[in-house]
Amino acid sequence: MDFLSISLELLIGFGKTAEIFGLTLLFSLPLGLVVTFLSTCRIKIISIIFKSFIWIIRGTPLMLQVIAVYYGPALLLGWGLLPRMIAVLIAFIINYACYFSEIYRGGINGIPKGQFEAGSALGMTKSQVFFKIILLQVIKLILAPIGNEIITLVKDTSLARVIVVAEILKIAQDFTARGIIWPLFYTAVFYLAFVGVLTLIFNFIEKKLKFFEV
Repeated sequence: MDFLSISLELLIGFGKTAEIFGLTLLFSLPLGLVVTFLSTCRIKIISIIFKSFIWIIRGTPLMLQVIAVYYGPALLLGWGLLPRMIAVLIAFIINYACYFSEIYRGGINGIPKGQFEAGSALGMTKSQVFFKIILLQVIKLILAPIGNEIITLVKDTSLARVIVVAEILKIAQDFTARGIIWPLFYTAVFYLAFVGVLTLIFNFIEKKLKFFEV
């Protein structure tokens, strides 16, 4: 196979990589906020359940979670296997939601309590205080760690190949099995370009938020 045809196949695989990345972010970012509120809930049992769940997810490999989501329902409950892409997305979304929830929690805890009290003193509800006073400050605090996690997600998409989802690295490995090694290294160009674009985006956002000092 020539360079162009191999590049086109890798580009198709990169499309799958981008799909996993985009859908994971789309659902895990808001879900992480929900998990944050539940893990810090004043109802003790709810807080304990979600803190324990976060501990389990963060303490086990994402690859293991992908395998468990794909094979678990069939082996434990007798159901059919989930579609591979659905299994990958479920595992990735839950995993990253738990990581994002801890970043959100740290950001919220980093805001002085006096700001919450000042908002309440002005007659604002808790939700109004959060969205109108706290949220922008939290975004500024968590931008760097969130950015690191998002860049890690770009590379973690390669774990989808463990259940034979045809992302870019899986396609490159297939070429290697046929005795063509260079596509495996060529994938680095795609990853580096993707990460480069994300880095530029985060740098831009960071500059826009410089005016907002906590």
